[in-house]
Amino acid sequence: MDRQKTAFNKVNFILLAIGMAFIILGFLLMTGPGSTEGMFEPDIFSARRIKVAPVICFFGFIFMIYGILKKPKKD
Repeated sequence: MDRQKTAFNKVNFILLAIGMAFIILGFLLMTGPGSTEGMFEPDIFSARRIKVAPVICFFGFIFMIYGILKKPKKD
């Protein structure tokens, strides 16, 4: 059987999966309790939520872009 030609190969899908995992991890790190009208939650300004998580999401988006733009090797 002849394989169909697709725009992505296995490496592209692996890079896309890694990028998606980084993005999901970054968004999970951003979650946490929020402040209410009656109580202030100082955790909303933690380094994890405003520095680390956005950087992890950024690297995830970079992985996704690279996974989309990477040309498959010709066999």
